[in-house]
Order: sequence, then structure tokens, then C-alpha cells
Amino acid sequence: MILLGILAASGAGVLGGVAGYFGGGETGVGSKVTTVDKYAFPDETRSTLGQGLSTATFENAGMSNSGVAGYIGGGRTSAGLTSTVDKWSFSDDSRTTLGTGLSVSRNAPAGFSNDGTAGYIAGGGVPGSYSATIDKFAFPGDSRTTLGTGLSAGTYGSTGMSNSGVAGYINLGETSAGIVSTIDKIDFSNDSRSTLGNGVSPSRRMSGGIANEGVAGYFVGGDASITASINKFAFPSDTRTTLAASLSVARGKSAGVTNKGISGYVGGGLTSSSRVSTVEKITFATDGVSAVGTSLSSARDLLAGFEN
Repeated sequence: MILLGILAASGAGVLGGVAGYFGGGETGVGSKVTTVDKYAFPDETRSTLGQGLSTATFENAGMSNSGVAGYIGGGRTSAGLTSTVDKWSFSDDSRTTLGTGLSVSRNAPAGFSNDGTAGYIAGGGVPGSYSATIDKFAFPGDSRTTLGTGLSAGTYGSTGMSNSGVAGYINLGETSAGIVSTIDKIDFSNDSRSTLGNGVSPSRRMSGGIANEGVAGYFVGGDASITASINKFAFPSDTRTTLAASLSVARGKSAGVTNKGISGYVGGGLTSSSRVSTVEKITFATDGVSAVGTSLSSARDLLAGFEN
């Protein structure tokens, strides 16, 4: 989401954040990791946190409370689906685990955030089915409620991004009807749901979600038929365009993070032939795409992102 979402280190109107984080994922079939890589803005140097996830997990989701903490929740461990939500304090990158996790264990949900107010984890796979549930974690107490109105359909492989203070957006990904183009929108003023008239093109799941707060949100890459394309949704009209620039290689199952007002990053993922460690950057001023010189610490897919 945000990056989902995806947002600033301090203050409304201040451009530029502190760092983006990529956590968990799968390096090979059955090889899940606890690793959390941190990319410092603006020099894009990478370090790896001393405290990763509490359990090796993939197909998880991230959300952020900028200046305070980042979160990764849900996913799949070696023991099965999990409801666990881990939290990293941005002051020292230390990790704790929330006493109250998701309302139901699920994998491949979407994460998005209303910065400073709440984070959301929506949808995801449950045994034999798809969940439409949206859990909301109020900042700073991290108390959880479950929205009365969930997604328009149960999902797996959905992606979130946010226009903080206004609305969150979920590319549903896969439903019982197959891979869909549908995007649900959650109004942060009352947590009501609507569905956009234009969805993603082509239909995709497990894309990277990033957002230029107040300007536009992006769904980057994705799978079903693996794509390199980048859809852009202008705020507040929610009109969709497809960028002339695209990823250097088609990939899905990646994660997105955002440096507020400046750029978004998509890291890791799966191409038609292999997992990758590369990180690509979308510069918001030009919508151009470039490679980041330092890759993730390992090639992996099905990871989560959050940002300070």
C-alpha cells in the first residue's frame, strides 16, 4: 500500500520521508523469511533490521503510522495462516507483537493507512474460501475493530494504497469469480465503501501499491498474466491512466513503499522465470521508472511493505 501507502516522516505538507521497509516473503518454495530490509530516504541505502518478523511469514500485508511505527500482519507461516500483527517502532526499529491480532487468520490481504489515525488490513484467503473482512487498528493505541461493511467480495492477493485523510483503495485481485479488475474505495470519514467505475487494466492481483498523497495512487505490476504495466488513479476524481513507462521486467507478488511526495518503490516479486531482489523507483514528478542501485538482501516474493 501505502504503500501502500506510505507516508511522511512528519507534518502535513512536508515532502520526503525517512525510510521504506520490505518485510518477510518467500525465497523459494517452502522457504519463508523473517527478514526486514530498510531503505533510507533519500540516498536509498539499504540495511537489514536486527529484529525481523516474529515468525517467518509470506503473503502478509503492511501499514504505517508515519513518525511512529510500521506494521506487518497476517500471512502464512510454516504452521499455516496467521492473525499475528508485528509492529516496529521507528524511533529504534525495535519490534513488538500486538496483543490483539487480526479478527481472522488469513493470507494475501491488502494493507493501507490513514496516516496518524488508523491502519487497515482487508480481505485475504481463509481455508477453502475468500474473506471480505476489513480490520481497522486505531493509532496510537492499536485497538482493533472490524468494519460493518467489508469489501464488495471476498479476496485473495489484493493490494492497497491510500490518499491519507481522504480514502483507501483496494485492488481486489482474485475473488471467487477469478482475477478481477475491481477497486473498492473506503472513505476515511465514515469507513463507508464504494466501488470505482474504472478498475485496473489489465486485471491483476498481487501488485505493488504506492501513493502520491493528494495527487494520485498507483498499482504497479501484478500477476494472473504477469504484467509490467503501471496504472495511475488521479485524486480526487479517481480517473485511471496507464503510464507510458513500465517496470523493466514484468513481475507480480511484489511490495510497494512511498517516499512522500517524491517517489514510490516496488521491491522483490516473481517474474515469468524467477524471484527477484530488484527494486524499481517511480518518480512522481515525471512518472518515470528507474532502477535502484541496491537490491533487497535476497530475492523473494510475497512480501509486505511499509514506510516512515
